[in-house]
Amino acid sequence: MQEQLLGDWTSADGKEKLKLRSLDDSIYIVYYDGDLFRAYHSDVAETPFATVQDLNSSDRKYAYVIWKLSDDGKNLRLRSVDDKVVPKETRDSATVVALLTKNAGNPELFGEEIEFRKEK
Repeated sequence: MQEQLLGDWTSADGKEKLKLRSLDDSIYIVYYDGDLFRAYHSDVAETPFATVQDLNSSDRKYAYVIWKLSDDGKNLRLRSVDDKVVPKETRDSATVVALLTKNAGNPELFGEEIEFRKEK
C-alpha cells in the first residue's frame, strides 16, 4: 500500500474524478467516474502493474494499468494496457501474464496517458 496514492484526484482537464482508498494492507478501492473498482499491485516482467477489477459490471472484468506518482506526491499518471495487446476477453491470469511478458518491450502495450492532480 502506498499511502501517497490515497486521496481525491482530478484529471488535468478537470473532467474526471478519481478517489483512492485502502480496503486493507494490499487492496485499494477506487471510485472513478461513478464506478467502483478493486485494485492491487502485480509485478510482471519486472514492471509494476495495478490489476483493476470493475465491481459494477456483472462479469467483473479486469484491466491492467501502470502508474507513476510524482516525487512530491501531487501528480499521478496512469496508462492502461491496450486491449489490442491484451484483449478484454482474456479470462485467465496465466494468459494475461504471458501476454504482458511477451509484450513488455512493445511500444503499443499501453494506451494514452491520463494525468491527475491531487486535491487539497
